[in-house]
Amino acid sequence: MGDFHQPGLISTLHRIGEVDVERLERELLRHVANRPIGLVLPCLYSELEGQAVHTIVKELQKVDYLDQIVLSMDRMDHDQFLHAARFFSDLPQPTKIIWHDGPRMQKLLQELGETHLAVGERGKGRGSWMAFGYILATKRVEVVALHDCDIVSYSRELLARLCYPIANPSLGYEFCKGYYARYGRRLYGRVTRLFLTPLLSALTQLTGHVRILEYLSGFRYPLAGEFAITTDLIRANRIPADWGLEIGTLCEVYRNCSLKRVCQVDLIENYQHKHQDLSPENPTEGLMKMAIDIGETLFRTLASEGVVMSDAFFRSLSSAYQRSAEDVIRRYNDDAAINGLELDRHAENLAVTTFRKSLQIASKNFLVDPHGALLIPSWNRVISALPDFLERLYQAVEEDNQMILAEQVN
Repeated sequence: MGDFHQPGLISTLHRIGEVDVERLERELLRHVANRPIGLVLPCLYSELEGQAVHTIVKELQKVDYLDQIVLSMDRMDHDQFLHAARFFSDLPQPTKIIWHDGPRMQKLLQELGETHLAVGERGKGRGSWMAFGYILATKRVEVVALHDCDIVSYSRELLARLCYPIANPSLGYEFCKGYYARYGRRLYGRVTRLFLTPLLSALTQLTGHVRILEYLSGFRYPLAGEFAITTDLIRANRIPADWGLEIGTLCEVYRNCSLKRVCQVDLIENYQHKHQDLSPENPTEGLMKMAIDIGETLFRTLASEGVVMSDAFFRSLSSAYQRSAEDVIRRYNDDAAINGLELDRHAENLAVTTFRKSLQIASKNFLVDPHGALLIPSWNRVISALPDFLERLYQAVEEDNQMILAEQVN
């Protein structure tokens, strides 16, 4: 996006003109002498069948500033673990796979539960959290980037721009959130466009000036899955295990980090990845479930900031959200028209109707249980309760990967 406007409470680093990726990579190569960089890739085994992860591997083969790559992989058996190890063996960087379904990791997860350190169900949140723990245990890096493995339009430019604000010590950032445009023949990003953005606007109308709402509203794509973070901040942050991961991470950063140390960066011209089903009749799947989890995370964060929310509040919120969402549909329709893109207003209104149901469910869930599912604890808390846990996590991952190497040789 070729502007350089600086709205909101956080710094926005724009993508202006032609991007010189080689220059960024040369600078990163200098900076890693003092601030080594690691990359976490949450990945399902099923994603190895898609084209996106093949593209990501080819692009990462050209990257020489990463000190380590950690793949956090769910839903695979022993043979699939062996295949995944072969698949990623072409990466030139030191690479480890965390096999969450393996007996060693399952034993560690069981121990956390027995110690009353709830880490939630399997998913991106828990998988990313465990990968962060392994990285802390290795003590190899100071900067950690994370992005998904379903990015069809992936290029190494995305990674360089994501890492640069944290790796460059003269900029002074501790957390960097990626953002981008998402479009093809039509506009994508329905949960951000049609749920979270109008919801934040409606909440601001009802609550007045609440600083965390101003902070969240300053992110251009708050639900983007890409971010970079310092290891010090990783130690302090808690995260949700469900679809509230992205918004919950932003809220924890707000809690633990000076806003002068937070930025967002325009990563790529156009971002394409797999699209979730709306699932308008099923609140346990698809975008409807995602919106419910985001709503609950947001409400619990506001409650922790002292915002009082009652049944009457949520009835007003539902109406305010509906009006705000209708307004943004009109704006996106006009935006699509001037750019020659398709926009199905009926489908957009159906999405808003679905998200309003999600909002009502999230509101009821919050009123029944304002605390809800506990966040995954910070690594500082885990280390306090289990001082040797990081060492045993490191050993489990190493033994799993050594086992695979031994089987490959045989």
